[in-house]
Amino acid sequence: MRKTLPQTHQERKQSDGQMRVLKIEELSKTRYKVISDNGFAFVLYKGELRHYGVSEGAELSRETEREIREELLPKRAKLRAMNLLSKRQYTGKQLYDKLIQGGYDEQTAEAALDYVRSFRYVDDAEYASEFIRCNADRRSRREIGQKLRQRGISAQIIAEAFDSMAELGFVCDEEERIRDLLQKKHFDPSQADEREKQRLYGFFYRKGFSMDLVRRLMGDTFT
Repeated sequence: MRKTLPQTHQERKQSDGQMRVLKIEELSKTRYKVISDNGFAFVLYKGELRHYGVSEGAELSRETEREIREELLPKRAKLRAMNLLSKRQYTGKQLYDKLIQGGYDEQTAEAALDYVRSFRYVDDAEYASEFIRCNADRRSRREIGQKLRQRGISAQIIAEAFDSMAELGFVCDEEERIRDLLQKKHFDPSQADEREKQRLYGFFYRKGFSMDLVRRLMGDTFT
């Protein structure tokens, strides 16, 4: 008959579902990042460290880990998302990135994002429409689209937002925008030297305007 060897401490710990705290990193005077031996990393406040008995080398029960992972962190992430949204508007990607930067894992951040989306506190289509409304009179369509993509909004949502806003009269008229900007910069084609023209070409290029239209208007606008 095969003899059963006694379990090692590590084997007993794994069978009991215990998690051992490997390291605690201070993020601020009140926030600490906890790193465990099972790959679970999370952020706790000083009072929570005491409440759960978390210290370097400490072993936490499966129930304690479950409470932190499934109750404490999701609840706090939702509150953090709501607090961020009370101060300004975010796209889904921006809010997700803020939660990740705050020390929440991907699953917890996604759950918090789903929560605020369910109340339409985060709405990428609405964000895109509002951004277009606020920028249609001073940016090119290309620049607006680029900035929205940088905020994590899909090309389809951006296109649909442009269409819906055009129906409301918010149209990105590039020629009008270029004329306005040239006037604001006091551009005079009869006085401008090549250096000034090149500087303006670079400005309009970075703004995403059609360079053919820019060259034409810089030659014809004030004649």
